[in-house]
Amino acid sequence: MARILVVEDDPATSETIVARLAAAGHDVVSIGHGRDAFRRACDERFDAITMDRMMPGMDGVELVSRLRAAQVSAPVLMISAMGDVDHRIEGLRAGGDDYLVKPFSADEMAMRIEVLLRRQAERPADGILQVGDLTMDLIDRKVWLAGEAVPLLHKEFRLLEFLARHHGQVLGRRQIFEQVWGGFFDPGANLINVHVGKLRRKLERPGHPPPIETVKGEGYRLADI
Repeated sequence: MARILVVEDDPATSETIVARLAAAGHDVVSIGHGRDAFRRACDERFDAITMDRMMPGMDGVELVSRLRAAQVSAPVLMISAMGDVDHRIEGLRAGGDDYLVKPFSADEMAMRIEVLLRRQAERPADGILQVGDLTMDLIDRKVWLAGEAVPLLHKEFRLLEFLARHHGQVLGRRQIFEQVWGGFFDPGANLINVHVGKLRRKLERPGHPPPIETVKGEGYRLADI
């Protein structure tokens, strides 16, 4: 059983989400105001969050962005009638983990939550992921390289974690997008390239080869670091 926060101001939609998640055995808390949801998510522990994009007080993009800045790491499923590619990318870039477009199937929503929860459960028992000189604290979301702290944004952390879990393997752009951002993959978007570039620069060390290799036509690989 997981503890899930549902942030939705439409009573009918909220009732649908809560009923389906409760039927799956989860403990569900429902809130209809963005600022109230922010305070609750910061004060209490939730295993996952669903949130509408358009809400009173604070919209979903601002809410997820502020939650990530406050180091709230619970995976977030954004739900919105705004479903074009630009809106999806904006929500994912702000810190969302997946994006579901209204109208939606309650069963699909529940399955997406299960996938997010499963990803969380795959963390090492002690919460520490070690690759060479790289150390990742998956619980407190902190990173050290050769003993020095490396500050990362939420999606940079998620990207590095995925690369580190598959150290030495070449990971395609679609594969990375589906695992780190979730949702619809747009081959023409440069979202992954931008994040890989920023992450690569943060991990660079004088006298060492680039930590993230670009394999032309295939994807990216975390090298020995």
